Amino acid sequence: MSDLLKSMAASASGLAAQSSRLRLSAENIANADTPGYRRKLVSFEQVFDERDARAVTTGQVELDRSELAEIFDPAHDLAGEDGFYQGSNVNLMIEIADAREAQRSYEANLKMFEQTRQMSMSLLELLRR
Repeated sequence: MSDLLKSMAASASGLAAQSSRLRLSAENIANADTPGYRRKLVSFEQVFDERDARAVTTGQVELDRSELAEIFDPAHDLAGEDGFYQGSNVNLMIEIADAREAQRSYEANLKMFEQTRQMSMSLLELLRR
């Protein structure tokens, strides 16, 4: 496999991984006010395929095991006798920062993919002459 194709494959795997990360951040933000919701986390793993191309893939989605927020609202349907219920453990500032980082990484992979494609097209044009 040529180095240009390896580069495109690595960029494509990065696009898919960052897309998954961005989707999970969006899910976390959407469920920030859902009682009992635990933040979803994903890790990245480096893989090598049979053609010795480097790639990245997402690992298993895990739930954040940090404490759930205790919210005092005696009028809430889920509130116990003491007036508290468990909220989510989603911190919107962290989620927005993670989403922004995933977006920037996605854009960087997309730019790399586009530059590699342009280099391939230029190489083909040179070979035609």
